[in-house]
Amino acid sequence: MKKTPLASLSRRDLILGATASASLAAAPLRAQSTKPSLPFADLRETPAQVAVFAGLENARPLTRSGSEWRSGDLVVTLNKAQAGTVVSLAAPSLAVTHLRLRWSIRHPQDIVVLGDAWERSYGDLGWHNVVPERPLPWYCAVHQNDTTHCYGIETGAASLAMWQVDAAGITLWLDARNGGEGVLLGSRVLKAATLVARRGERDEPIPSALSAFCRTMSPSPRLPTTTVYGSNDWYYAYGKNTAEGILRDAELVTALAPASGPKPFAIVDDGWQNKQAFPDMAALTSQIRSKGARPGLWIRPLQAHADADRKLLLPDVRFGRHRERFNDLAYDPTIPEAREAALDTMREAVRWGNDLVKHDFSTYELFGGWGSEMGPSMTTGSWHFNDRSLTNAEIVLNLYRGLRKAAGERTVVIGCNTIGHLAAGLFEANRTGDDVSGRVWERTRRMGVNTLAFRLPQNRAFFIVDADCVPLTKAIAWEKTRMWLDVVARSGTALIVSPEPGAVGAEQKAALREAFAIAASAPAAVADDMLQTNAPERWTFQQSGGTKKANYGWDEDGASPFSI
Repeated sequence: MKKTPLASLSRRDLILGATASASLAAAPLRAQSTKPSLPFADLRETPAQVAVFAGLENARPLTRSGSEWRSGDLVVTLNKAQAGTVVSLAAPSLAVTHLRLRWSIRHPQDIVVLGDAWERSYGDLGWHNVVPERPLPWYCAVHQNDTTHCYGIETGAASLAMWQVDAAGITLWLDARNGGEGVLLGSRVLKAATLVARRGERDEPIPSALSAFCRTMSPSPRLPTTTVYGSNDWYYAYGKNTAEGILRDAELVTALAPASGPKPFAIVDDGWQNKQAFPDMAALTSQIRSKGARPGLWIRPLQAHADADRKLLLPDVRFGRHRERFNDLAYDPTIPEAREAALDTMREAVRWGNDLVKHDFSTYELFGGWGSEMGPSMTTGSWHFNDRSLTNAEIVLNLYRGLRKAAGERTVVIGCNTIGHLAAGLFEANRTGDDVSGRVWERTRRMGVNTLAFRLPQNRAFFIVDADCVPLTKAIAWEKTRMWLDVVARSGTALIVSPEPGAVGAEQKAALREAFAIAASAPAAVADDMLQTNAPERWTFQQSGGTKKANYGWDEDGASPFSI
């Protein structure tokens, strides 16, 4: 196996030995159009087609009768509600895998299309010309002639949604599987999703249209009562952290955060499981608090150890051809005993006195892959959870709700490797992109800038966006780090820094002090050139002092075309 240089490794590479990959998003070709208006697909209208699948090769024809599409006891119902169109499924005698709905609409040739991502993004978000087979998870936007129409589903759905856009229409797939096989609903009627759409206004800024639509999809976000900023040791320690280093970080961010502002967090990342280095986690949280910071902890709740009861674990087959992942044991949360073992990890973190808990790896552990590998399907076929009566989305939601309850009402919860469309309303913050790096700038440019720009409309609509940390390390040129620090601070998203010892001098401290003060003032931002590039350089910021514009030069003598 080809060895990967340590400097280019992400968190999951170090832990799992899996090389991260991400495709570079190509800038769209934006042609001029003389057409007066962009056609809009009203999702409240009856679809041209509705189909149910028991496996992708086994489509079941349905006959429409009013708001129902049926074949025997197989029934799909579309009911108009105040929020949108509710899609329900009754399938007492069929293991359904997918629903497919199709609306006919003639799109102009020069439209560009944006989609979201299954979990985190991987440097792959951006506007593109029409690619009919392109999967667009959760929601999509269509833009032409300064008009942006949006299509999606409400957050917290019981199915996994994916859109497609082509010249002749819009297609919605609702994945209702259990693992990789059909769900066994029995007599239960599944409320699969609530469809929502937003007709854009002429000359409406794209970020405004996207932000408004995110608020439509997520009517009840759970937002923190404090600014989420502070420190995390991962991007300089990479798992080799120490209590002394964490306390040093706590002192640093406490000294630099505004005296009249919220207390910063000092988050202990992976590595704390080493009992020799961290013999007493409750004592460490007390020490962090004594430094003036609020303690936080990274956990991996679904991870099972080698001595775990195999009857409580998920099957290896979910990893497909990736046999190297078979040692990544994980609990099946549909088994009550296994679920309790996972939730106990959260309960323990709270019992130790942490004010913030960041939980990680659950999408990978549940479905066997990373978002960059999923394409149109979050998991491979031929496996199922222990409880086959629930859809994958319902299983994820039940896990998230359990973690929320275990965390309590006062704990700030950050999801990482989580599904944002299911985390909205449950977690205060969410990591929206793959790992940046304290060793290779290209990774921060590709992953961090991309997710900040294109998932910023979700900020304060779904949750507080966490575009990942700002590593202050000797390996990264300060000129680049300062730009990343500045844009994150001014964006109104989470601002977590990883300060390497010896890399934070007087200039860096002054910049950090300014950044924390800006972050505490509730700023907002938009990427002005998101139509032209996947790593926007032109930004507009809103602060109490007014409007500010900035240009950032992210490239470092060009950009790497290779996996990082």
